[in-house]
Amino acid sequence: MKKKREISFIINPISGTHSKEEIPKIIDEVLDPEQFNYELRFTEYAGHASEIARECAEKGQDIVVAVGGDGTVNEVARSLTHTQTALGIIPCGSGNGLARHLCLPLDAKKAVETINVCKIEEFDYGVINELPFFCTCGMGFDAFISLKFAEAGKRGPITYVENVLKEGLKYKPETYEVSDETGAKKYKAFLIACANASQYGNNAYIAPGATMKDGEMDVVIMEPFDVLDAPQIAADLFMKTFGNNSKIKTFRAKQIHIHRKGPGAIHFDGDPIMTDADIDVHIEHNGIKIVTNPEAIEDASQPNFLLNAFSDFFNNINNVREDIEKRGKRIQRVNKVMLRKLTKL
Repeated sequence: MKKKREISFIINPISGTHSKEEIPKIIDEVLDPEQFNYELRFTEYAGHASEIARECAEKGQDIVVAVGGDGTVNEVARSLTHTQTALGIIPCGSGNGLARHLCLPLDAKKAVETINVCKIEEFDYGVINELPFFCTCGMGFDAFISLKFAEAGKRGPITYVENVLKEGLKYKPETYEVSDETGAKKYKAFLIACANASQYGNNAYIAPGATMKDGEMDVVIMEPFDVLDAPQIAADLFMKTFGNNSKIKTFRAKQIHIHRKGPGAIHFDGDPIMTDADIDVHIEHNGIKIVTNPEAIEDASQPNFLLNAFSDFFNNINNVREDIEKRGKRIQRVNKVMLRKLTKL
């Protein structure tokens, strides 16, 4: 008789945007009992998911499933790197960046059905100043907005867009010295992002061509822009055409060193932290095992609220530009028009 796999589900009851009350029932009804012995573990404090996952890996469990948002996924995943224990994901967050990149189902029942198939592959992950990330890390505006997003009283795509609109065009770019194996270059940049996966989450594609299997990261440098460039940059972000924008510079590297004028924020998978002026980022090739979707087809029926909002805005951009030019209050006008569109979603 074939030995059953040991699997643990780590459930963060307060993370993300979806209730977890039905998750235990779904697991019990859908998980294949002939394949798995399972246990449910609930987190009780920040960092608890990492502790539980580390304990499971030390016991030699086959799979540990993160049930929660991107923060929970990162906590669990960081404890499973360079082990024989695979990461599974039941996405319940506001962004679900890693799940979306891997084309994992966003529906809990379908996610458990994917686990039943139990296709496991090896993937890269990244490290920024000794902090593991699995989708993206960065500095500049995206780290700044991560702080704003973390401070917001509500989560989700609308909160993200509101923060971008309110703060983005007031943000002052910094000068960075970026070094890789080819040498050092200076950039005045709005943000620098290092992408192991293609998107931040919510189908916002910072690096549409990124893959988690090539041993490299996509380094994305966004140059300063003015208010009239903002709608096109936003549209490119959600239509997978970011790399075509003249304000965007990209290259690939296994590791980079970044120097800036002083301490500031960075983020790893959307979690912000303050750090010093020097930043090191590198990729660990094939450093984590993940349960994947054998069909690897994204659910096209999932609505993209952000893309709809930006598309609606973009259809009327000429009128917006006339208002901006006539009244001379460019930032305020763009913000008001955009926020009005969002309230109609």
